[in-house]
Amino acid sequence: MQVTIYFGKADEYILRLIDAESSRERKSRSAFILSLLEEHFESGRKLGEILVDLGVLTQEELRRALKLQDADGFKGKRLGELLEAELAVTEAEIERALQIQSRFNQPIRLRE
Repeated sequence: MQVTIYFGKADEYILRLIDAESSRERKSRSAFILSLLEEHFESGRKLGEILVDLGVLTQEELRRALKLQDADGFKGKRLGELLEAELAVTEAEIERALQIQSRFNQPIRLRE
């Protein structure tokens, strides 16, 4: 995938911040901008939403699992455990979704 972003004179200040931060993180400007976008769109996402985005679950399967989670026999059970036991979601798929989810607990801050 290729993305083109055009910057104008008014963007110079933010680009200096991006360049400084990307240099500290040893990333290219484009990699740093993509990580900011990823954080924006993934921050605050729940495990089930991430699994749907990854194509592991359908919306309907997620709805069923959430309804099942409220049932008496599954009260207090974590969604990942329930999905692994009831809907054949693999431990690796759940782990991948949890990694994505945990990456965005701390927001990226641009330093001046």
